[in-house]
Amino acid sequence: MREVPSGWESAKLKDVVELRTGPFGSSLHQHDYVDGGIPIVNPMHIENGRINPSQKHRVSQETAERLNEFRLDFGDVVLGRRGEMGRCAVVQATQVGWLCGTGSLIVRPRQGIASDFLQGLLSSDAVVKHLTAEAVGTTMVNLNQRILLDLDVLIPPCKEQARIIEKLEELLSDLDAGVAELKAAQRKLAQYRQSLLKAAVEGALTADWRAAPGKPQETGADLLQRILRERRARWEQKQLAKFAEQGTAPPKGWRAKYSEPVAPDLADLPPLPDGWTWASLDQLAEIQGGIQKQPSRAPVANRYPFLRVANVARGHLKLDEIHEIELFEGELERLALQKGDILVVEGNGSLTEIGRCALWDGSIENAVHQNHLIRARPVLVKGEFIEAWLNSLRGIQRMTALAATTSGLYTLSVGKISKIPVPLPPLSEQDVAMESLAATLAESRGQVAATERSLKQAAAQRKNLLKAAFAGQLVPQDLDEEPASELLARIRAERASNNGSTQRRRRKTS
Repeated sequence: MREVPSGWESAKLKDVVELRTGPFGSSLHQHDYVDGGIPIVNPMHIENGRINPSQKHRVSQETAERLNEFRLDFGDVVLGRRGEMGRCAVVQATQVGWLCGTGSLIVRPRQGIASDFLQGLLSSDAVVKHLTAEAVGTTMVNLNQRILLDLDVLIPPCKEQARIIEKLEELLSDLDAGVAELKAAQRKLAQYRQSLLKAAVEGALTADWRAAPGKPQETGADLLQRILRERRARWEQKQLAKFAEQGTAPPKGWRAKYSEPVAPDLADLPPLPDGWTWASLDQLAEIQGGIQKQPSRAPVANRYPFLRVANVARGHLKLDEIHEIELFEGELERLALQKGDILVVEGNGSLTEIGRCALWDGSIENAVHQNHLIRARPVLVKGEFIEAWLNSLRGIQRMTALAATTSGLYTLSVGKISKIPVPLPPLSEQDVAMESLAATLAESRGQVAATERSLKQAAAQRKNLLKAAFAGQLVPQDLDEEPASELLARIRAERASNNGSTQRRRRKTS
């Protein structure tokens, strides 16, 4: 049982707000949407407590008038009811008349309940966790409105609500300024990292090395031919092993069935340093898709570590949470990851994240990967170099150009990944470039980690401030102020009066 601060009162959310749902999807049709019309507010348009309307999600004035009951009023709190819980914002004067979308709710505070106080309460960590735990659905969670209305809340006196909001705005303003500086530093570090990757994979980092005398004779073109011979030799060994296992002699012309890897499209490719050449990823690596998660794969008898998209960031792995999956006979030998494999994200809702990749470090034995990750296993070439190229700006541009989108999800495929052109320097130059890159990146990695820690601390501080605010611990109570019990009594009386008026009007019209 929560302790109720002096002058505060415990209530249900339904006691202090009026809840309205957005229109059903069938209420809107394609012809209702127009350029420059009345904005519709859905969860995707709410960020950091503010409403940022989309130019695409707008309807005509006639449609808005038809859906008048869903119009937003000054001081309404728009709360997202689909996807990420806790997305909410207060409607400002310039936003009056906009429409609540199908994925949102209008939470209208009763007289005496401050909109900003309500918005902060609904976005506080405790409330968000509760609503998330009680949400329904799997693909996209939906807010349980009954749970929302039955939410236990602590209501302070009117004047204390104002003091809480004022104090929060002061503290959160300072906190937001610090977060903005940290994010600016984060962007600069990302830009610095990109400049390093560019220098490494385009030859600037090894320019002095190339100019020095005594370089090995093998060029990138020579290396490519050696790789292609090795690929074919490996294929032939596998075929011979299959024939031996079956107890049959190799049939006539079996070597002719070898499929040569796709060559790169050289159109619009920039010039390379002397001794370099262009190759396709298909020429440089063995590429394979992953395992689709399904009920029959629930881990039971043959459970193995299962890497997901969430485990692959751009240029590094996130292995704090590893799932498991059931493998069937013969699959582990074919699908187990090896140290040096490159894992590429095949599908993502964000175009900037499609194709992000990281090098598998082999830290988890017998790990396999899901079908939304594509594995590229380098042949006689440094995986670090390929990974650096794919994560560089030019590599990202190549992959985003290939990505297809369906229903807002951008996707690649094994076939598309295979076609990506990769610059190929001599092997010795790859070693020099990656050694220099690793040393330079290590210097900035500490700064990146420190910035991330500071952002996490700021997020935790924000949660603590909101927790203190809605527990009556942020500002002092004033015993001379009207207690919240009287405020709630007025709200109940007003609701009863309004209900009585509504019933009288209904009797007159019947």
